[in-house]
Amino acid sequence: MKLIPRQTKLNIVALTIATMFSTNALSATEPETLAAAIAKQEAELTALKNELQQLAEQQERQQEQQALKIANEAKSSSSAWEKFSFKSYGSVIYTSDEYYDNVQDTSPERRSRFDLERIVTEFGYQFNEQWDMEVEIEYEHGGTGTALEYDGFDEFGEFEAEVEAGGEVMIEKAEIRYRPNDAFGVKFGNIHLPVGLSSMLHKPSQYLTVQRHKSEAAMLPAVWNENGIGIFGELANFHYQAQVVSGLNSEYFRSYDWVASGHQKRFEHVNADELAYVVRLDYGNFKTGSAIGASYYYGNTSGNRHKTNKLSADGTVEILSVAGAFVEGPWILRGQYLYGTLSDSDAITQANKTTPGLKPGNFAQLGSKSEAFFVEAGVDLSHFTSVPVTVFANIDYSNPLKEVETGIATKRYENTWISAGVNYFPIPEIVIKAEAGVQQVAVASIPDTNFFALGVGYQFSI
Repeated sequence: MKLIPRQTKLNIVALTIATMFSTNALSATEPETLAAAIAKQEAELTALKNELQQLAEQQERQQEQQALKIANEAKSSSSAWEKFSFKSYGSVIYTSDEYYDNVQDTSPERRSRFDLERIVTEFGYQFNEQWDMEVEIEYEHGGTGTALEYDGFDEFGEFEAEVEAGGEVMIEKAEIRYRPNDAFGVKFGNIHLPVGLSSMLHKPSQYLTVQRHKSEAAMLPAVWNENGIGIFGELANFHYQAQVVSGLNSEYFRSYDWVASGHQKRFEHVNADELAYVVRLDYGNFKTGSAIGASYYYGNTSGNRHKTNKLSADGTVEILSVAGAFVEGPWILRGQYLYGTLSDSDAITQANKTTPGLKPGNFAQLGSKSEAFFVEAGVDLSHFTSVPVTVFANIDYSNPLKEVETGIATKRYENTWISAGVNYFPIPEIVIKAEAGVQQVAVASIPDTNFFALGVGYQFSI
């Protein structure tokens, strides 16, 4: 109900009374004078009506503005929480494997183990439509971690490790993104490298095996992340990325996992005297279905060594990755091939042999060439029955010593894993996995071994 000011009401009453007396007083006068007086009174009444209408409209606008202000304040309060996001995933596994004590051992020993493999938490905040950030923290093996520090004041220089607990707590991602449109975006901070499918498909429901693929772990850092800057975007179902990031440190290259141990995550400070460059192009989307793609990595490594006087060669690492996925209806098929080269591998081997504190480790050879691949195929039976089960078969192959600069490459680290298993989803956010298989080493005197694994994984977002 519209309220009329008290003074305006008094004005109307006074005008009405004045009009009555004026009319009586003028009733005996000439008709022209009476008509003029009446016209004047009518004009004044019309003006008052217009004033009342304006006041009512002004009051209505004020009420609407007040209601809008209250609504905006409520919306602002709720949207502040809507800008936050939280995601998490994790897995716990049981394995029964046959192990060899060392590279000369040919009699395996079976061991069974439980492992709280990882718990990952992801925090995000959307500043506005173009700017956002995300932080991903991984807790591995239920522990806190080991800090590795280089002591340059020692007589020869050495690495000192402080063991704080059995596992690790690592920042796997800490990036800020600016994306004005789908075609172009920029991200910087600690970012994932688009080399290897594990950097994109690392949640338990995104791969069929109980553990992430062994072939990739024998060649590349797991879910590879570095400090740097990158651009990315999508054009007509093509997805591209290009990055400049911190490089690897060749002091930690090893026979059994090629350059994977050269990831500088274990150091308090990351040396950046040598940068690396990465490009990737995909058609389709590996995270949501079918896709094909390729990536290329290039970077020198010797400049990032702490003992730079022990090696003058570049130690250039080049890696080519080709991958494909077909996910359609009940059918799941994914595969990847990795090929890498390392220049000056003999010089790095000799330099690493005499670096104090780098143990345990095998310095017999470093591969000048390395390769790995996997193929996994599955059938989602929920398309044929009411049971949410996927059955799968998998093959992983790795050879971190495909070639060496001098001599003959040992076959001891050339491994093939063949397995089959099931994924059961009691609810969409939880997967229970079982896998059994055989591991073959490309050395005739080493017998094949078999393994069995169980795993439970989860993922959710709020």
